[in-house]
Amino acid sequence: MTDIFETKDIKPMLIGETAEAFDSEDFIYELKLDGERCIAYLDPNTGTELRNKRNMRMLAKVPELSEIHRQVKSRCILDGELIILKDGKPDFFEIQKRSLTANSFKIKLHSAQFPASFIAFDVLYHIDRETVSLPLTERKQILDSLIVQENDRLSVSRFIEREGKAFYELAVRQELEGVVAKRKDSKYFFGKRTKDWIKIKNLLDADFVMCGYIEKENNVISVVLGQYREGRLIYKGHVTLGVSSDDFRIMAKQKTIDFPPFQETPPGNENAVWIEPNLVCTVQYMMKTGTGSMRQPVFKGLRADKLPEECVESV
Repeated sequence: MTDIFETKDIKPMLIGETAEAFDSEDFIYELKLDGERCIAYLDPNTGTELRNKRNMRMLAKVPELSEIHRQVKSRCILDGELIILKDGKPDFFEIQKRSLTANSFKIKLHSAQFPASFIAFDVLYHIDRETVSLPLTERKQILDSLIVQENDRLSVSRFIEREGKAFYELAVRQELEGVVAKRKDSKYFFGKRTKDWIKIKNLLDADFVMCGYIEKENNVISVVLGQYREGRLIYKGHVTLGVSSDDFRIMAKQKTIDFPPFQETPPGNENAVWIEPNLVCTVQYMMKTGTGSMRQPVFKGLRADKLPEECVESV
């Protein structure tokens, strides 16, 4: 039988539905943290290994987490979120900037200024066996029992029962990303989207393929966005606010192409510089208009943990 601790090739379970806040005896509710999903392979005797959703090794990006295996009682695999706190809140831009940095000296400086944390919300393996077939409530109990001592580098995600609406309102008041509702008796399915996990968003965002850019006056850059529909890239508008010079430098290094990656050039994009659609970014917005356009979009950051093909148009 394959030992998933040894193979280290886990594809995490994903949220399968978005809904309004609700109360239920059948669900628990925990904060949706604005970070990067990560699987932690921890052995108190041999060390720490961190992998993102694409199974890329992350420890070199967050060396301050290299000792978190000392905080667990036994060998385990934890599912959770890599976050960096800034002004007391998870900052998506900071963790993505770290993920995209290759310079070890810069990483050392960043880790001293804004150290990362791993927030565990599930346990997939304990001592020598998988726990994914156990109900979520049992997995949560195992997770709590595993941690020797929580600190700023490793901690456990807290949750409440029943009071989903009140918990969501708390997240709104604190200007946090939102809440995830999880069915108490749910199992864990590797690589699957399941409606047992429900996203209740406060700040709306979506992931897009970066397809090109338009250079405007005063060094302003507008990024051309796309998402996949039935295997084809579909034009999804622009984002201008929030695009930094660092973001543009990364985008400008991409290979340019003569024609847009869409079936035709969208109106108003005749002067765009088209690039190979290899980069993914997250855009935050207030709401969508009746035509499906984003209102007040803001560029939130590049994503190294997601493939362009995963940016699928939502219905």
